[in-house]
Amino acid sequence: MTFDRPVSEDDLHGYVDDRLDPGRREEVEAYLQANPRVATRVADYRGQRDALRAAFAPAAAAPLPPQLNLERMVAARHARTSSVGWRLAASLAVTLALGASGGWFVRGLSVPPQAGVAALSREAAYSYRVYASDRTRPVEIAGVQRAALTRWISNRLKRPVEAPDLAAVGYRLMGGRLVATPHGPAGLFLYENDQGVRLAVLVRAMEEKDQTAPMVDNHFNGVDGVAWADDGLGYGLTGPVSAGVLRPIANELRRQTLAQAGDEVRS
Repeated sequence: MTFDRPVSEDDLHGYVDDRLDPGRREEVEAYLQANPRVATRVADYRGQRDALRAAFAPAAAAPLPPQLNLERMVAARHARTSSVGWRLAASLAVTLALGASGGWFVRGLSVPPQAGVAALSREAAYSYRVYASDRTRPVEIAGVQRAALTRWISNRLKRPVEAPDLAAVGYRLMGGRLVATPHGPAGLFLYENDQGVRLAVLVRAMEEKDQTAPMVDNHFNGVDGVAWADDGLGYGLTGPVSAGVLRPIANELRRQTLAQAGDEVRS
């Protein structure tokens, strides 16, 4: 079956959240029937969604506490000279209301990680969502210009960086680009296999206390990943496959980067 436009990650998440119009939903369902691996991943998304809804169903169904009643808060605001307490209570009420309507309750109370490989994982996931889905210009420099790409990224990171070779695990280098993070510039390398599945490797300098960190599986913004740090550089591998599938690829990537570091020391 052919489609008027490709089925994107946004379409898949819209399908899971029941936000697609009927016509597009039928197209996505046909796509999933023709792509069982993607259908398995979408089923996992649905399972996560249902588990979250079940976990917070009691809180969503419970009535708001009397102290969060808007009428009472308005009266209390007029009784006080300062509006600081009002703003805090109203903000909390809005957060609870959002939580009752869906999974946003969890997002509203969670604080994004600010440091370490947790922050690196989050940055890698968001970069993946922005660039891996771009079918027009996902990279700035193509993989055939590997030397120019690695030289550009190394200069900006002020550290020698090589684009990992993932051909042995079935992924060819598409190319890469520089991306901005709260911790400075990062290099983003994109890879693709014969089925069109794309992976990304985000590389950036780490803070002094996080120069070395073990591998950690993560899941942010609908994207699975593995992140770690070695000798002051952090690596975030992300893609639309489970962390268990990504782990062997991450091990190969880490083997290459450690071998590269050893060669630099010997030279």
